[in-house]
Amino acid sequence: QVQLVESGGGLVQAGGSLRLSCTASGRTFSTYFMAWFRQVPGKEREFVAAINWRTIGSTYYAESVKGRFTISRDNDKNTMYLQMSSLKPEDTAVYYCAAKQSPYIPTSLAYDYWGQGTQVTVSS
Repeated sequence: QVQLVESGGGLVQAGGSLRLSCTASGRTFSTYFMAWFRQVPGKEREFVAAINWRTIGSTYYAESVKGRFTISRDNDKNTMYLQMSSLKPEDTAVYYCAAKQSPYIPTSLAYDYWGQGTQVTVSS
């Protein structure tokens, strides 16, 4: 089992920045990918960004956040980050941290473990 706890959400004005954190505990040595997803009420959860937990430099982004969001990790702290800049009102959502133990398709929803989510609200 892997437990995930997100933090760092909040209210920010359009054009501002926020940094989300996700700290993992438990059987983290079996993790292959970690990712961020987001969801708004009435819509499907969507992929935001993913990072390979074992290979340096392997990151993946949704087109909608490329150039504005940066995913990173600190393996020593078992923590993943999402630096969000140039935020837009359409980035408003609950952001979820996820971890998977297989090496395939990091952009799909097929993750094994999920955090509780943290609300990000961008005002116009």
